[in-house]
Amino acid sequence: MIRKMFAGLLLLSAFSAAAQKEDSLMIRKIADEILTNGKAYEYLKVLCKTVGGRVAGSPQMAKAEAWGVKSLQDAGADKVWLQECMVPHWVRGAKEQAWFTIAGKNTPIDILALGNSMGSSPKGVTAQVMLVNSFEELEQRKNEVKGKIVFYNYRFNDKFVRTFQAYGDASRYRGGGASRAAKYGAVGVLVRSMSHAADNNPHTGAMNYDSAYAKIPAAAVGLKDADKLAAAISSNKNVSVFLKTNAQMLPDVKGHNVIGELVGTEFPEQIITIGGHLDSWDPGEGAHDDGAGCVHSIEVLRVLKAIGYRPKRTIRIVLFANEENGLRGGTKYAEEAKAKNENHYFALESDAGGFTPRSFGFSMKPDQLAKVQQWTDLFKPYGVTELTAGGGGADIGPLGRTFGTPMSGYVPDSQRYFDIHHARSDVFENVNKRELELGAVNMAALIYLIDKYGL
Repeated sequence: MIRKMFAGLLLLSAFSAAAQKEDSLMIRKIADEILTNGKAYEYLKVLCKTVGGRVAGSPQMAKAEAWGVKSLQDAGADKVWLQECMVPHWVRGAKEQAWFTIAGKNTPIDILALGNSMGSSPKGVTAQVMLVNSFEELEQRKNEVKGKIVFYNYRFNDKFVRTFQAYGDASRYRGGGASRAAKYGAVGVLVRSMSHAADNNPHTGAMNYDSAYAKIPAAAVGLKDADKLAAAISSNKNVSVFLKTNAQMLPDVKGHNVIGELVGTEFPEQIITIGGHLDSWDPGEGAHDDGAGCVHSIEVLRVLKAIGYRPKRTIRIVLFANEENGLRGGTKYAEEAKAKNENHYFALESDAGGFTPRSFGFSMKPDQLAKVQQWTDLFKPYGVTELTAGGGGADIGPLGRTFGTPMSGYVPDSQRYFDIHHARSDVFENVNKRELELGAVNMAALIYLIDKYGL
């Protein structure tokens, strides 16, 4: 009996070694195709330079959808279609203006209105500025707020090595700061940009109003100007700010998720979703956020088709609408999937930029994660060194909540991401071709392994 068990273990070990070699060769084939004939960088250049920033509801949104359809068709999708969803239509309007004044001298500050915010009056608003470093300080000084412009000078926490932790910590001031201040009578809000960059580019992003309070204008401030304003307030308590923004929220309009797929040969009803979001903010070109995720996803489909791989399961690429200020695309995708009683087997999202590969994070059952982690060594030659618990993405989140679909998020190096996130510097020129391609290599490798072995 012991001899038979030992022989069985040897057979299993030999089989595992053979399978690993076969998989290693297949992933090498994927990598060779992407690194020598890849189209992701070319796709991204067209998106950034012919469409540019593409806020939901804008004319650029429709141009981006047309780009998505053509790119998926060119990549070899079996079929491509548009999935309609209503999206918010926020318009920035004319360029914002702001300055602070001490003793009659005006000093300009670089600002961007926050997404979903309402504009100031046509003449702008001038008021004494009140600096607070936290919501706790706002509560302690709530009796001082009325009639003032509140300046949240909450800094990115430099101690977080994983910069998305710093973003999650600081972004609450952007998201809810206006209504928290309006509750006590503030007439406007300025927010230190969600970044630890060394430049002065303001970083926009979505905010939300509490309907119980006034909808006051809200804007992000560039980091150098935030420091300049903070220093001025610390040395002179009588500092006023002029703030003029021109944003408005218009009625919802029709937008679309752009979807393409390769139909599975053995289990076509089992759907593997791969995607990024097609919308972006308007100051830049949405190159890293999330043009990179869109072209990563398209390249996965293209490379599988190019090397002649026929997936067992249906591989579906989704370029999601309206992640930035509403999540309407991801929500609609899950709603329609539920209505059609679809079988969503796995979902992968790329929405952390096109930088050097580092890891994948997974939200799935422990036994599924243990299976996936056996593949770790296959990724190491291409930059991914960890397959960890916890991960996914905003757009595939509704799938997880609706079906319990196992999910993963691609995790590139994050150290430079928030230098450009939601800022005018998020442009094609700040994407490295090689790093972008390696992201697609790792994503395609993961999809190949999950399709071949299942979960």
